Amino acid sequence: MPVNTINIKPDTDLQSNTSEILREVNETRSPIVITHNGEPIAILQDPHTYEEMRQTIALLKLVAQGEQDVRDGNVIPQEEVFAGIRNHLNVK
Repeated sequence: MPVNTINIKPDTDLQSNTSEILREVNETRSPIVITHNGEPIAILQDPHTYEEMRQTIALLKLVAQGEQDVRDGNVIPQEEVFAGIRNHLNVK
């Protein structure tokens, strides 16, 4: 389910309507920005969307590391990789 618009609520709403706000964030899967005196102080996000975001960030870090390895010349030719796998599996 795609993330909808971001809702903004003051911290006093969170204090007085915690259950309703938590239900909303889990049903809509839209983050809610909590403010104090008009300034953002926290973001509430449902666990499923949070985990998806963590997995996406982890994948992006791997891609960035791979790109850096290529720039630095830390690569092994494909033929060597497959030869090593064949040797490890004792396949001739």
